[in-house]
Amino acid sequence: MVEVCAQVLGGPVHLAGDTVQVCVTVTAPSLNPALRAQSSDVCEVVAWGSAQIHCQCSVNEARVRLPASSPRQAEERAMANAGQINNGHDTSFAPCRGERGRVVLSTKPKILFCDLQLLPGESRSFVYKETLPCDAPPTYRGQLLKYAYKITIGTQRLGSPTKLLRIPIMVIVLQGLSEACVYSESGELAPSNPFLHTPQRDTPRHTALQIIQNASTRKSLSQYNITNTRGKVVRFCIYKSSFRLGEDIVATFDFSEAEIPCVQYSVTLQSEEVIAESCRQRTSQKPMLVPYSKAHEVCLNLSHTHLLLPIPLHITPTFTTDMVSLQWHLHFEFVTSVTEVHGPSPCASKEDQVEWRAPSTLDIETMVWDLPITILPTTPSQVAQAICMPDQHTLPL
Repeated sequence: MVEVCAQVLGGPVHLAGDTVQVCVTVTAPSLNPALRAQSSDVCEVVAWGSAQIHCQCSVNEARVRLPASSPRQAEERAMANAGQINNGHDTSFAPCRGERGRVVLSTKPKILFCDLQLLPGESRSFVYKETLPCDAPPTYRGQLLKYAYKITIGTQRLGSPTKLLRIPIMVIVLQGLSEACVYSESGELAPSNPFLHTPQRDTPRHTALQIIQNASTRKSLSQYNITNTRGKVVRFCIYKSSFRLGEDIVATFDFSEAEIPCVQYSVTLQSEEVIAESCRQRTSQKPMLVPYSKAHEVCLNLSHTHLLLPIPLHITPTFTTDMVSLQWHLHFEFVTSVTEVHGPSPCASKEDQVEWRAPSTLDIETMVWDLPITILPTTPSQVAQAICMPDQHTLPL
């Protein structure tokens, strides 16, 4: 039985604008050594092999309405009906056949080989290359909408139906990358000196990593005085508003000038999934909130403390498409005491010891506050280590 093995070179995670490379190896089965002499002229024939990248969008139809019909829908219907026309023997290359959702991105299919003849035990390898658009949607598994990428490799042996090998990949997107790439390419229109060495143009990945590095390392101290109707609760200081995947959010709390005693606080990293108005089933539909990492501390009688909140590597960075917008914020919950809580009295000398017991009951109230932040991508190799997605798949023909 002929076997098709496909391996994604460079790993299964890619930035939008990257060139995806897949090594496709077709191997014919080996024969029994006793029969090899009698069957030396017998070879396996694979009629053709093609590859294509496509992104499927599936939605919660109870809350999300797909946009008006597009030209791609006619293509999808033609692919779905191809099997019926051939009486169930699918002979055409239809990458999205049997897939749920709508195709929102598809590259042009490329032919890898035609009329491939293999002797017993022989292998042939082919490399498929395709560049992802800079403005492509990211891989995303939300509560209301999902984007999923797959590399589909189709092959067919003579007299047999087409078989498809689907390889899932993850695409992470940096907002504004397409505009940055256009800006960097505008310099090529300027007059050039033929006697000077022309520097090599930056790739979209290099441009994206530069933007991420500059945005995530730029320090901009922001201080917020958090108050309620009765007075000041705490001063919160954060050193920047843009963070990369896998980074720690570092900030400080200053209770030294508080007018209201704060008993405890919690900080949660939350995503906010907002469906575009034109795609909502109900106009009053609220955004979908999903919590991730959380930090919690009892801070009664503390003057200062700090926040260290990790950002997971597997989440989707901030992005916006024509159907959905994913935003991130820090959700704060402060539990304050309605009555004054007296702390321990200061010691008369260093050798004295004071024992203080917290009150058994407190009259409290809770206040919430949201601080928007931006989450940026990071290098694909770091994300690949966290998601453990296989980069090699096989298909028997």
